[in-house]
Amino acid sequence: MGSLKPSVRSKGGLPTGPPVANGNVPHLEAETLAEELRSFKIDKFDAEGYVQSRCQTLNEKGIRSLCAELVRLKKASAEEMRRSVYANYAAFIRTSQEISDLEGELLSMRNLLSSQVSLVHGLVDGVQLDSLPNGTNIVSKISTFSEDQSPHTEEETRLHAISDTLDVLIAERRTDEALNTLFEGEKLLVELSGKENNTANPFQTLIAEHRARLREQLVQVARQPSTRGHELRSTVQALYRLGDGSCAHTLLLTAHSQRLQTIVQELRASGTSYGGTYTAALAQLVFSTISQAAKDSRMVFGEQADYASELVLWASEETAKCAALLKRHVLLSAAAAGGLRAAAECVQVALGHCSLLEQQGLALCPTLLKLFRPTVEHALQTNLRHMEESVSVLASADNWVVFHASGPGNRTHLSGSLFSQSKLTSSAHRFQALIQDFFDDGTPLVNLQLGGLMLDGLVQVFESYIELLMLAVPGPVDESLAAQMDHRTVKLAYSESQQLGLLANASALADDVLPRVAVKLLSSQLANGKEDFRKRPSERVAPPLRTPELKEWRRRWQRIVDKLRDYYCRQQVLDLMFTEDEANFNVDIYLGLDDENGNHDPLPSPIFQQLFFKLNKLSNVAADIMPGRERMIAMLLMRLVETFLIFISEDEEFWEEIRNGHRILGPAGLQQFVLDMQFANQIAAHGRYLSRQIKGVTAEIITRAVDAFSRTGLDADSALPENEWFLMAAQSSLQKLLMEFSRELPSPTASLSARSMSSSRSHGSP
Repeated sequence: MGSLKPSVRSKGGLPTGPPVANGNVPHLEAETLAEELRSFKIDKFDAEGYVQSRCQTLNEKGIRSLCAELVRLKKASAEEMRRSVYANYAAFIRTSQEISDLEGELLSMRNLLSSQVSLVHGLVDGVQLDSLPNGTNIVSKISTFSEDQSPHTEEETRLHAISDTLDVLIAERRTDEALNTLFEGEKLLVELSGKENNTANPFQTLIAEHRARLREQLVQVARQPSTRGHELRSTVQALYRLGDGSCAHTLLLTAHSQRLQTIVQELRASGTSYGGTYTAALAQLVFSTISQAAKDSRMVFGEQADYASELVLWASEETAKCAALLKRHVLLSAAAAGGLRAAAECVQVALGHCSLLEQQGLALCPTLLKLFRPTVEHALQTNLRHMEESVSVLASADNWVVFHASGPGNRTHLSGSLFSQSKLTSSAHRFQALIQDFFDDGTPLVNLQLGGLMLDGLVQVFESYIELLMLAVPGPVDESLAAQMDHRTVKLAYSESQQLGLLANASALADDVLPRVAVKLLSSQLANGKEDFRKRPSERVAPPLRTPELKEWRRRWQRIVDKLRDYYCRQQVLDLMFTEDEANFNVDIYLGLDDENGNHDPLPSPIFQQLFFKLNKLSNVAADIMPGRERMIAMLLMRLVETFLIFISEDEEFWEEIRNGHRILGPAGLQQFVLDMQFANQIAAHGRYLSRQIKGVTAEIITRAVDAFSRTGLDADSALPENEWFLMAAQSSLQKLLMEFSRELPSPTASLSARSMSSSRSHGSP
């Protein structure tokens, strides 16, 4: 045999010739392999020493041959292991079964030994060891005591049987039977404790151990991730029957939390796209899990207050986790990009699923609203900033020509549209579209009680647009307005039709569009507390809107429109009063009249005739630009006359010259002054926009002129005709100028074009 062992130092290794015909070669090879592997089976085999002994005299070729030999041995060893496993597989199975049976027998033996130990302890406790004389054999006394005792009672026998049965039932995980058996044993213990000869002490310890083992087993089952549904409820109910309701309820909620966490992780790992799909999937998972947990809790624990409170707290925590995930993956990105629609849809979907829990008494929508509100407010503000930037771009490209934006594809024909049918410029039409989109995207946000904040943001954007319209009015730019709008440019509105187009834009937005937005948003917000979150705001029945609240909003945006109107009137009055730094209104109009000779028909001063022609021209143009807005036109003309008269009243340089100048105001000058004021009243009365302020300012101006005249020592009453004369003269002058205006004859004192007045502006381009 030794001659067949290959030498690792030989060059050729094992012989590779054909197999021998007598069939003994495989047997020889097996023996050879066993002999070769024998050195490796030593318990203290030294691998490093083995290699050193074999490799000391080897060259490179010998080492390679040794490596090849080791690889061959490795393969042969693996094959030998496989053959050994297959050859002994049946024996391995039998051994495993025997081991399993042995484990069962060991468990039974352990239970029996536990019973015997308890019995011995009980006997020891029942014997008065202290009363025994010294040197007495305790074991013999116990034996004697046992022989003297009467046989076990029926209850003790039953307790022994119950203990053995509990061991089996707990080992086989037959929970319901184990509970019933345990309760039966505890009932017997109570009966035994009431007897005179109480022998229940050892059994109490034993039953307590069984109770503890059963509880631990139930807790372990409840904590396993695979336990769910009916099995989970049964396990929790068993714990509850054992008297550990607090732990059972906590385990129930923990099991649902773990299952929810696993599903959410799978949802994220599945590659579900963030946005509406992710929101719907996550909200459905979270709130359906909360719903199932609530059902399980009520099914097992009923309506007990302690467990209901714990359920509400747990549901609030899970809702907060859901809101955090939605904010991280949906709302934050939407808020950064100003995606109000995405944020609103996320809120609407989440609230829709959350509202389903209200049928089970879980009102979690307020919690969800509170968590969503800060992020949604950020999205709202970002959207409003983008909207304001868009409005600025639109205004910079507007040529201020009004037109109707009607057509078969126009959104003004849509039902429920916020659009105004007025003639507007291009920027106002587009601004309406932006407001409509903003309203459509953000209406679901009324669920967050953000209707007022949305309106406030719209008013801010509207005010920004009005300031851009103010920049388009030709004339000297207000310094505060220039500082506020220094980075924006608009085209100037030179003609009266363009300038009135600015006012038409502001009026239509303030009187038509914004009130509709306010009514719909505020009414939806009022209906929010009475309607289902799953319904769209358009489907809800809106209660009547509180009039004071709407009036307050109307007053707010009307004040913004008044800023544009007053600014426009101021620029028009400056255009009347000055021409290329030359004042058209000065004291020479009145102080030089007494030096003239000859009689002439009483007519108002040129500046007042110029005012008349401007008012009439604006009235005609406005009727075409703003049809159906007679009240707006009347308010504009009334404010223009008021501004004109207030400018005269506040011109301190003019009044200083009248009172203390080198020339005095004579009777003719005073008469002309009073006639001009009466003419201003007649203009306003003819146009049906005479106001108390116009009457008051004219009366004040006349009083100041009379006081200045009285300082000369002359009597004003004797110098002035009767009031009827001034009234007739003003009416006659008005009729003459009306006839002249109707023949379209240019007035000799007609106003200069605004183009000559404002040929350049630092904050605009023609």
